[in-house]
This record gives sequence, C-alpha cells and structure tokens, in this order.
Amino acid sequence: MSHQDRDRSHVRSNADCLGLALGWLLGNAEWSSIRFRDDCTWLPVQLTATAILWAWSDEPTLGERLFAARRIAEHLYQPQREFAESSQAFLKLLVRWTALLVAVVQAALRRRMETALAASWRVYGFVVFGVDGSRVDLPRTKSHEAVNAPARNKQGRKLKRSRRKKPRTKAHTKKANTPQMWLTLLWHLGTGLPWAWRSGPTGSSEREHWLQMLSELPASALIAADAGFVGYDCLRSVIDGGRHVLVRVGSHVRLLRKLGWAKESAGTVYLWPDRAAQQRQPPLILRLVVAMGGKYPVYLLTNVSQDRLSDAQVIDVYRRRWGIELYFRHLKQTFQRRKLRSASPDNARVELEWSLVGLWCLGLYAQVELAKQGIEPQQLSMAGVLRAFRRTLRDYLHPVGRRSLVILLRRATRDRYPRKNKASRDYPRKKQPDPPAGPPEIKIATATQVRLARELRTAA
Repeated sequence: MSHQDRDRSHVRSNADCLGLALGWLLGNAEWSSIRFRDDCTWLPVQLTATAILWAWSDEPTLGERLFAARRIAEHLYQPQREFAESSQAFLKLLVRWTALLVAVVQAALRRRMETALAASWRVYGFVVFGVDGSRVDLPRTKSHEAVNAPARNKQGRKLKRSRRKKPRTKAHTKKANTPQMWLTLLWHLGTGLPWAWRSGPTGSSEREHWLQMLSELPASALIAADAGFVGYDCLRSVIDGGRHVLVRVGSHVRLLRKLGWAKESAGTVYLWPDRAAQQRQPPLILRLVVAMGGKYPVYLLTNVSQDRLSDAQVIDVYRRRWGIELYFRHLKQTFQRRKLRSASPDNARVELEWSLVGLWCLGLYAQVELAKQGIEPQQLSMAGVLRAFRRTLRDYLHPVGRRSLVILLRRATRDRYPRKNKASRDYPRKKQPDPPAGPPEIKIATATQVRLARELRTAA
C-alpha cells in the first residue's frame, strides 16, 4: 500500500484508519519465507497486525489486550474462519514465530524510514546510530528467577559485584535480586526511532549484543556510544567492518601519542593496549575531541577525520545521542513497559519484542504525518501519539469525526513552553549520579613501542 494520503477518501470509521496505518506499515513486508500449517487460522500478516494491536492496547492484562486486538483484527480482515480465542494458543504461536516475523517487520520499517523520512536519514553526511542498554523488570516467578535473576556462585553471592559502598538494607537486597531482562538498543539518531535490538538475562554483555547487531547496520554508519562500549577488540571489530565510531572515554582508558604509525595532527591518539601489542595486533588510529561546555569536560574518541566531521559536529552528535535515554523512558514510562506482565521467560521475550515493534510503528507513522506539515522529528510527543492510537482503538467502530487519527497525530507535538532547570530540586528518591569519568590516561609512546609499531607496519 502506498502512503496514507491514498485511499483516505474511503475511510468511514476509526477501524479504517487503523487498517490504513497497518497497511502502510506492513505494506512492503516480504512474507514469502513464512508459512504456517494448513490448519492454522492465522496468516502471517494477520498474526503480525494482531500482535502490533496487542502491543498498542492499554488493557490491564495480556488476555484483555488480546481480546481487544483480536476483535479489531477480525473486523479489519474478516477471515473465513475465526481466529483462535485462547491467549495460550496465541502466545504459543508467537513464541514459535516471533523471531521470523519481527525480522520481516524490521526490514519493512527500515525501508519506510529511509524513503519516507529521507530528510532526517543522515546527520552531517553520516547515517548515525546510538547504542545503549537498559534493564526491564519481570515478575518474581520461579521460572524468571531461574533464567533472568543475577548469576551467583556457590556461596550465593552475585558474580558481578556492585560498586555501592554503603551497607545494603533488606529492601536493597530484595530489589537487587529482582529478575530482569537486559535490552541493548540500536537507535537511529536522525529520526529518533529504533533500528535493532538484542535482549537477554540481566547479566548479558551489551558489547556482545552490539557486535551481534553490526551486520544489520548500513555500510559506513557512524555509531555513538557511551563509555561502557570502549575496548580494543570491540572498537576494532566495528572499524574493520567499515563503520565509524564515536565513543566517550574516561580514566579507565590509556591512549598513546607520537607512535609514528600514521600522519599525526594535534588530536591524533592511538588505542593500543599491551595485550594487543604483545599479540602483534595493529594500533587503532583515533582522534581525541574534548567538549568543555558542561559541568565536567567530556572526552570523545572517533575514527572520522577532521575534514569529514569537525570537532563541533562531533560534540553535537554525541549530545544528540542522549535521545536514546529518552527513548528508554518512552518505552518504560509512557508505554508502560517498565515491568513486563508475562510469567514465563519465553512469553516475556515475546512481550518485549512486540512492545518494541509497536512503539516503533507508532513513532514512524506519526513522524511521516508530521513531516508533511514541516514539523521536525524532535517535536514529536510520544505520549500524544499513544493517546491518539489508543483512543482510536477504543472507538474503532465509531465513524470518523473531527478527531480522526490523522487530526490527532498532527496535534501530537511537544509543548513549547520554556522548561525550568530542575537540578536543584531535592527529590526524596533522587538517584545519586556516578562520579565523573575523568580524563583518559595519555602517554608518549616509548621507544620500544615505536620500534614495534614500525616493524608491524613494515610487515603489513
């Protein structure tokens, strides 16, 4: 199906608006690789649309969400056989097919992003992505505690020690043992929409998740990351794959100057740990940029040259990377996914996957509508978009009136009143920030390091 403007004259009810939105979002998806059994009452596109409606619903339980989504799906698709009513059967089918269905939907949404939001596709000539991780709470069931609780040794202690120095109370200990899922997200900086993600138990490595998602990125993409993604092996994998990195560093990183490996300028530094040098692996040639505008200086490393990305542009890209933190807030607070409702690990994974797909669809459809009005993606109000879609879901049989889905989406913009600084307000449960990262350790390369670098370069 083409864009929303086409076939809008045939819209008669709010259900038609929902059908038009789902048709545009899933219109270029390739379903040929997915085939259900002949006795299955669902088609892949019908199951996918119902799963998205299921994620959009604001009903309090998963079963009630399915009842509302199934009712709208039957009205839209009018199947010859009624869809299965059992929530267990629905979730069982999703557990079996979610990986393939989500991959198909991701490919379709990425194509829509690149074509329908072409004005926001690139930032300073690069396709820029942010990467970060966050935790999602789970019910305290035995199955979740067995799979998603913090890993412990034989003495019952957590394998990864916390940096908290104050003694824990009983409430702190209980909260620390809560089962959680770890979510690592790749987020498109130009549009503010997700691109890919990986999930796992609470002790999963966000670096491993990041490396698993590299193949899904466009060629020559620029990835902005926080200090948790610094590492020689990790950054080398990204750079060797033809991508660019922009990462914050702190005092836990040692950099070298005047190694003589390449033509050097004022900001040229090398990341070359002793272990990599002993294994005769080449150093990483990077550029150090220092941002001095905030409370503390921020030290940034990138492999993009000065003529392609100036220091001011590097700082601006990293500043805009903060939007991924806001997207996590949209997912947890606005979309109410801070704690999932599924009692088993498989169902929780399905719930999280379709929640991310559903939120992606909401933002993409609304941004395309706002782009037609000349409104930038940064002005989108995700809360307003969610209210618009959920109102249409509740009144899906009502005729389209003055408050149609399109009209509500055009009004889903951020308030323009000036925000005040809330940093000085004494919140009773305010999270104490971590101490500043500090400057990286920068040393002049020794004669031994220079000689070894010359040997490696000659051999290469």
